Amino acid sequence: MAHESIEKARAERNAALIEAMLLAASADGTVEPRELRILIARVIERPEFEGTSAETLNAMVEGSVARLASAKKLEDVLSSLRERLPEHRNRLLAFGLAASIAFADHKATREELGLLKTIQFALGISEVEVQKVVDVVQRGESLTEVLGEPPEMLLTETMVLVGAADGVVREAELMTMFENLAGDPVFRDVSRPAAEAALRAAITNLAAEGLPRRLAVLARGLTTAAQRRKAFQLAVRVAKSEGGPRPSELRVLELLQSTFGLADDEAKKLSVEA
Repeated sequence: MAHESIEKARAERNAALIEAMLLAASADGTVEPRELRILIARVIERPEFEGTSAETLNAMVEGSVARLASAKKLEDVLSSLRERLPEHRNRLLAFGLAASIAFADHKATREELGLLKTIQFALGISEVEVQKVVDVVQRGESLTEVLGEPPEMLLTETMVLVGAADGVVREAELMTMFENLAGDPVFRDVSRPAAEAALRAAITNLAAEGLPRRLAVLARGLTTAAQRRKAFQLAVRVAKSEGGPRPSELRVLELLQSTFGLADDEAKKLSVEA
């Protein structure tokens, strides 16, 4: 039942993201085939749609087109977007995806700019955020630059940093990572394909950028005390695999504790509870 609820929430979020793009595409009254191709390309790029089949994606687009066509007024559509996108990060993503459609020709029309302004106000996007999104879109860069890496991705990375501390991620450590991804409530909105992609990306990032730089990314991305405590606890669980932690894993745990600003007694308590 919980799994069905999670899948339903994810589907509603993704449908709302698609509808935001369709709104921008239809600003002049019609959705051109070129705009639809750009929409599909943007969707495929996003990790939120990881694991979505082509058939499911087509059905989502068709369903979104039908909902927009049957809407009596724009405010009803915007109200529905707010309801299905309660988190600000997803609202900012929706605005960014809409902007990527509006600026597909590197210059938005008056109608598209007007609609973007309406979406901005409806979703509570600040002027500073709007400027950042437009700059990124016009440069053709990823929206991740504005959104930052998803907290779930960074939490996954803390597990990888410890698991790879001695240069090898053992099977028991990998199993613990998957158990955390499947069972910890913090990952409730993460599908299995997305979880696997997050692990692959974390390993790639560590190999390409090194431990010091990735620790700095974690410090910037995980800003709340709750996020940092959870990240440390997930790392400890991996370190305890196969009778650990090993000396190399203890060193990484100490670096994480320092990075997250955890006091010794707090780190000890989290380690015991992990």
